[in-house]
Amino acid sequence: MYLSWTAGRLDRLHARIDAAKASLDAQLLRRSAVALELATSKQLDPAASILLYQASHAARQAEDDHREVAESELSLALRAVFADPEQVAALTAVPGGEDTVKELTTAVRRVPMARRFHNDAVRAARAVREHRLVRYFRLAGRAPFPLAFEMDDEPPLVLTPQGAPA
Repeated sequence: MYLSWTAGRLDRLHARIDAAKASLDAQLLRRSAVALELATSKQLDPAASILLYQASHAARQAEDDHREVAESELSLALRAVFADPEQVAALTAVPGGEDTVKELTTAVRRVPMARRFHNDAVRAARAVREHRLVRYFRLAGRAPFPLAFEMDDEPPLVLTPQGAPA
């Protein structure tokens, strides 16, 4: 009975990982889409547009094994472009810029939460899979060992509540 319960629990944890991974993918795609839209909108200076375009395009096109690096580079590019609060102020002054800043702020804030949910689910599944009985009786079946998604998801300071322009 214990083995059956543990196998069911492990199955639910793997389903939770799949759902969290899908949510994380959606948030990462949303962030890169907003950054790509902003880069092509001509609302930024040309250097910032090129930097943001290259990073967001690379994040969207990255293969699974290089995705963490590409997403980290997009985070670095966003911090570089929005390092100056005047950049955000100039962007909000442009027609439609305020909506773009709100959308980018929302997208940038959701990525760390989605990554945290995914990594918490991975941590829980790993804890169960490390039990001796789970390994001996192969209760995980052929499911791959869950891997955490490690990336730099620090948002630009001006797009956080602490650094938002007044």
